[in-house]
Amino acid sequence: MTRTRTAIVVGGGIAGPVAALALRRAGIAATVHESHATTADGVGGALGIAPNGRAALGLVGLGRIGAPMNAIVLQNHKGRTITEIRQPMEFSWRADLYRRLYDLTLKQGVQVHHGHELVDVRESATGIRAVFADGTLSEEADVLIGADGLRSTVRRLIDPQAPQPRYSGLLGFGAQVDGIGLPPTGDRMYMAFGRRAFFGYQTFDDGTGVWFANLPHPYLTWKEMRQTPNEEWLRVLGEAFAEDSVPALDLLRRTVPEDLITSGPMEDLPHVPHWHRGRMVLAGDAVHATSPSSGQGVSLAAESAVELARALRDLPHPEAFAAYEHARRDRVERVIAQAARTNSGKAAGPVGRVFRDALLPLFARLATPEKMAWQYDHRIHWDTPVAV
Repeated sequence: MTRTRTAIVVGGGIAGPVAALALRRAGIAATVHESHATTADGVGGALGIAPNGRAALGLVGLGRIGAPMNAIVLQNHKGRTITEIRQPMEFSWRADLYRRLYDLTLKQGVQVHHGHELVDVRESATGIRAVFADGTLSEEADVLIGADGLRSTVRRLIDPQAPQPRYSGLLGFGAQVDGIGLPPTGDRMYMAFGRRAFFGYQTFDDGTGVWFANLPHPYLTWKEMRQTPNEEWLRVLGEAFAEDSVPALDLLRRTVPEDLITSGPMEDLPHVPHWHRGRMVLAGDAVHATSPSSGQGVSLAAESAVELARALRDLPHPEAFAAYEHARRDRVERVIAQAARTNSGKAAGPVGRVFRDALLPLFARLATPEKMAWQYDHRIHWDTPVAV
């Protein structure tokens, strides 16, 4: 069987452009097809890029983009520090990462097509085409990569019985704030398990700051969240943190309603039985979405995109898909499970909070850099051939 020379990448968010760049480095021509008619500038909240993700992004030519965040300070609702976890990371806005990747993709000569909503595929013995909602077809390629996110169409085409996202019980919010009136936290991000919600913040030397909150709440889609005015969400969040001795209320009061980011329900995909079928394969959130609580969503997506490109570089696509899944499944599912445990603590009820706070010191002892090395020290060896 001949090697892979061309690829269709469905999804122009984060994983899709990384996959296209990695494929190009592997000598495989790729085109990106995005369902939205315009770019995603200004969309999304804050995120962390872990050292393993930083290394994977570096392999496709992306330099540093965020502020250093070298420690996470965990606190309880009284503001008492439980532990400080030292681990170098980058803090970035999703919109900034997206724009850097988008520009790099175009600079490298990768074509990005907007307004191409995938509805079906046409697969033959020699290749595969993408069928879009407007009736147009893509050029035939050797493989099709579904990097189309949590509600992936490609995942459904591979397996009509594929699982749907699992809701954590938490809604996500955040904002950037000017003139915060709080001392800089340096390279530390503070995170507090409040009585009724979870709060994180970091403040900088220039007087700006960022915060995020995870609010236990019945399920709402992102569109349903947007139907509630931001002023009302700020009021709800204020009530959630009213009894906590953390700076949440100060930062909420300084947040301009139009600057509030409602990032949607926090969801994951704990186990996708089928990662590939025929000439189709999944990458990023389409196959291993992890809750934002992991701090690994972007990093795992970048890793998988690069590993997939390596496998397609060295093996015919059936063997490449199998090798890629074998290399990735255990690792990503372990991260997803760990984040789910964190979410259960954030959404704990009155009794659960007592047990959670009692167990936080134990968590601190387990979250040392040495014990977390499996997650953060992971590196992809690009030049090493991929074996069956």
